[in-house]
Amino acid sequence: MKNIIVGTAGHIDHGKTALVKALTGIDADRLKEEKQRGITIDIGFADLTIGDLRFGFVDVPGHERFIKNMLAGVHGIDLVMLVVAADESIMPQTREHFDICRLLKVKSGLTVITKADLVDAELLELVKAEVADFIAGSFLEGGPVVAVSSRTGEGIEELKAKLGELASTLAVKGSDTVPRLPVDRAFTIKGFGTIVTGTLISGKLSIGDEVELLPARVRSRIRGLQVHGAEVEVAVAGQRTAVNLQGVDLSQIKRGDVLVPARRFHTSSMIDVRLELLKSARPLESRARVRFHHGTSEIMARVILLDQDKLMPGDSALAQLRLEAPTLVMPRDRFIIRSYSPQITIGGGLVIDSLPAKHRTYGEEALEHLQQLESADDIEFAAQLVVMAGERGVSEPELVARTGLTDDALSVVIDLLVREERVVKIGNSPFHLISRAAYEKLKNQVIDLLTGFHNQEPLKLGISREEVRERVFAYLPAEVFRAVVALLCNKDVIVAEKDLLRLASHRVTLSEGEERIKKQLADSFESAGLQPITFEEVVSSLGVDEKKARRLFQLLIASNELIPIGELTFHRKNIEELKNVVRKRKEISPVLDVGTFKDLTGISRKYAIPLLEYLDRERITRRVGNEREIL
Repeated sequence: MKNIIVGTAGHIDHGKTALVKALTGIDADRLKEEKQRGITIDIGFADLTIGDLRFGFVDVPGHERFIKNMLAGVHGIDLVMLVVAADESIMPQTREHFDICRLLKVKSGLTVITKADLVDAELLELVKAEVADFIAGSFLEGGPVVAVSSRTGEGIEELKAKLGELASTLAVKGSDTVPRLPVDRAFTIKGFGTIVTGTLISGKLSIGDEVELLPARVRSRIRGLQVHGAEVEVAVAGQRTAVNLQGVDLSQIKRGDVLVPARRFHTSSMIDVRLELLKSARPLESRARVRFHHGTSEIMARVILLDQDKLMPGDSALAQLRLEAPTLVMPRDRFIIRSYSPQITIGGGLVIDSLPAKHRTYGEEALEHLQQLESADDIEFAAQLVVMAGERGVSEPELVARTGLTDDALSVVIDLLVREERVVKIGNSPFHLISRAAYEKLKNQVIDLLTGFHNQEPLKLGISREEVRERVFAYLPAEVFRAVVALLCNKDVIVAEKDLLRLASHRVTLSEGEERIKKQLADSFESAGLQPITFEEVVSSLGVDEKKARRLFQLLIASNELIPIGELTFHRKNIEELKNVVRKRKEISPVLDVGTFKDLTGISRKYAIPLLEYLDRERITRRVGNEREIL
């Protein structure tokens, strides 16, 4: 079954609601006030099945005071019925509604001339000529124009046939995208609880799905689904859908909310867009305050033009919209802007980036990136987001939120970018991405840092990891630091030894005199056994240059020949002998107290405690109360 959403458009009292009723048998006016006043105030809905086509009709109000409601209903439509009354022809809201459809890039539709029974043939032909002039150059040009009478039924069957023909040319909406349902109604039903309705504009929803309402982040599960009044297990894109939510109070929901999978998307108060101004509008100054309409929401916003100070009628520009309340939008969404006062439609456009940084006017780099994003497919869009993030890179959750792609679709995109070596993938589930250029820059910074360090400190094995992190990766995610180091190690560019990093090509080369002093230092600490001596004492006894000896002493520690334990230093051989003594003691008793340890080693309590704590860290012993258990 192919699902098609049909929206009405046209001036007040041109017969939109009567036309929908004549087509479907359903009165879309549901409010008591609408029936009393005889005008449509809010959006209404009806459905019709013709063969394997299921039409969902969205009937919108035509009065200028209710354009806000009209905009809440017109999102997500596949084709439009532009309704023009034969006895009045083109009127102001005919023009505004049609402007809105064009700004939203509705690509298919037809024109319906209603009340054909109220005029003679000559006048009807005149109205048809006026309509032809009105739609010239638009997506409706050359399309069907059907004259009908909702009262007599004249032309209704022909209209159904034309709707069927148009619907057959429309592509089926894919359900492999992430679901989004902008909420246009919310109410409660006794015994069921809270219900939200809307047009499912992408993806699919299933009973049991965990969902949330944005921007309030109200989380819930789907208890039940209805499509056109029938209970279903799954609702798919293009269907008018009612969702029964578990554990949500009606007071937590408002028109303009969006129902989406839980923990997947982020709302934003800034949006990068391509903004188009109607030819009938006045020039728009940068920083002008406007009404932003997207989905079923209306939010006040300020327009920041990025490449000019004033947008002229009929022109377009890159802009950043700064909203007065957060909302959920996605790249490639369409939107409408209306002037703050008087409230008239002045333009609309395309969302380019839904979670951008704050831009400066005339910032060339930002403008270049936006131009690339604007024309990008899914692969290029993801690649550009990674490039724009620089060395910071992009996390998996951020990429999911900014692309709107499903996990499977995103995986295909990322795998291709990795194979083409355009990005570097860090980790899995969640992963992190940095561009190849960013990786090369960080790699070179690390190599330059190590090269400079080795030149200045040729007797040191390397530089500490922490110093490299602070000097090159200070403001970057920890995973980027770890990944760049790991990649450089895997490619044998650098070597990681304990907490030190060095170039793989670096070797400590000592002169004959330095080798002699180094050996004397090592021998002195080895001869001391477990009776600690200080560096100063050794240097004094050897009578060597303290500065040179200090560098060689650090080299011995870095190579693990000497082991610092607190403020004490021991030779590695002596520590290994100590470990063996303790392990052998387990044959007599698995318990070791301080007194026994002192007897085993012949050292005082002052030195015994640091050594025991070291053995705990090395998992030779484990402290239990005032004693140690030998492991």
